[in-house]
Amino acid sequence: MAVRDRTGRDYAARIARAMTLVTARADDPPGLEELAATAAFSPFHFHRVYRAIAGETPAETAARARLQGAAIALLKGGETVAVVARRAGYGSQAAFTRAFRAAYGLPPAAYRARGGLGFPMRSDSDKESTMFEVTIRSTTPLHLAAIRHTGPYDRIGEAFGRLQAWAAGRGLMGPGTRAVALYHDDPRSVPAAQLRADAGLTVGPEVPGEGEVTLLDVPGFARVASLVFKGPYAELERAYDWMYRSWLPGSGEEPADAPVMEEYLNDCRMLPPAEWLTEILVPLRE
Repeated sequence: MAVRDRTGRDYAARIARAMTLVTARADDPPGLEELAATAAFSPFHFHRVYRAIAGETPAETAARARLQGAAIALLKGGETVAVVARRAGYGSQAAFTRAFRAAYGLPPAAYRARGGLGFPMRSDSDKESTMFEVTIRSTTPLHLAAIRHTGPYDRIGEAFGRLQAWAAGRGLMGPGTRAVALYHDDPRSVPAAQLRADAGLTVGPEVPGEGEVTLLDVPGFARVASLVFKGPYAELERAYDWMYRSWLPGSGEEPADAPVMEEYLNDCRMLPPAEWLTEILVPLRE
């Protein structure tokens, strides 16, 4: 193995350790000295290496994780905005409101009242009016480098962060790389700590697995139900609810014996949450 290849892989593994620490403590971000020590880099150079491999700064990684968790809490919980702000690690509700508005385009209270960005405002008597376009199409086989994620689905971003660092250190990230997740359990039927998912990136057949990164072959399907959702990942569960409650029973279709998939069609690090595109793919029986 060339020295350059070994160095790239070593850098990626060390930055992945720092990314894990950042996301695990997003509400109380570790300082430069602790992050640099975790990654075994000099503090003088840590931020540059992190940004080169992760595509964003540690502060941006932490902020995105904090605000995504806050968005989920605003939609699902009954806690006041002040409590959500405090749990997200903000020193004041005003600071939280500024950060949330800058990222999501709405202040937290308005986001909660509207029911999110990906859904139109509606009255309680109009709950079934939300509609999405579902198309039935085929898919081609995928060869993935994957990391198994066990735990709440909304934290799969941690696995994707480590996987992207692994791929970047090997020169595997390119414009044609696809990010795909497979979800094996129903989050309302299985305890959150036991949920299983795979975070995956498409790679060539010559790429070996290593450590926690395994190789996963996903077959092509002759028929899948496809729904493209535009908006924050925090709101995806409601798209699933609509698909399984309204579309699937009335479609005459039946899901196949295969996990549901998501493909992330753009880079959440480069765009605001309102612009994130996720394709939900439910394999169907032929």
